[in-house]
Amino acid sequence: MTNWLTIRRGDAPLVLSFPHTGTDIPAAFENRLVSPWLARKDADWWIEKLYDFAADMGATLVRTGISRTIIDVNRDPSGVSLYPGQATTGLCPLTSFDGEPLYKDGEEPDEAEIAARRTTYFQPYHDALAAEIARLRESHPAVVLYDCHSIRSVIPRLFEDTLPVFNIGTNSGASCAPELAEAVHAQCAQSDFPAVLNGRFKGGYITRHYGKPADGVHAVQMELGCRGYMQEPLGPVNEDNWPTPYDPAYAAPIRTVLTAIMEECLDFANAEKKKAAR
Repeated sequence: MTNWLTIRRGDAPLVLSFPHTGTDIPAAFENRLVSPWLARKDADWWIEKLYDFAADMGATLVRTGISRTIIDVNRDPSGVSLYPGQATTGLCPLTSFDGEPLYKDGEEPDEAEIAARRTTYFQPYHDALAAEIARLRESHPAVVLYDCHSIRSVIPRLFEDTLPVFNIGTNSGASCAPELAEAVHAQCAQSDFPAVLNGRFKGGYITRHYGKPADGVHAVQMELGCRGYMQEPLGPVNEDNWPTPYDPAYAAPIRTVLTAIMEECLDFANAEKKKAAR
């Protein structure tokens, strides 16, 4: 166990992954960055608070505290783009979502350093995630891996207009059973928040790598538009207005929907267990 990797084990057939909620920047990297705020700007703010109820439902939670600026554990370790031809960020991002340089001139990581970060931070996270999935598969024929994310609702460099609040990704249907995707989408669609299935965000490396329905692992990525759970300024942000504090009262409506989604995930996995027992 490390001081940046948190694993909270449950026995239900549900694993929540938190790859982008970390804001820790090891001291060795601080002076090389343009600013600590810029390095943390694109974090998935407060998502670990938003989903904290899932532990009481028996879910297993796996979270890295390391900032995605140091290494993004939801990117292909080979460096291959998840969205060829579209603006995105890489394994060790050099720019923010808005295209701003994250490193001072000449301080960008080289290939040897990227490899070292993979060994130190990327691999332990994935070893933990794989181990928890394998542990639960010993007693459940189907396990749902739910990858928790959020992003600012307006980022012209990445997408046009305002992003829906619920952005469900299943790798275009390849990472989970269609009935699970439909159940999650139905809960979102009947809420007061706009939703889309496999729109701009179809699932990152975690969803694509682990989602193997034929092997009993059904992966879903949920990318939330930040305005759904926090008071988000729509447009450019700066150190004075971002991030806004977590407000439980403001987040309460979307937590109700997310609770229903977790229940759908558990219902799906438990139904698969009943099928296997016949």
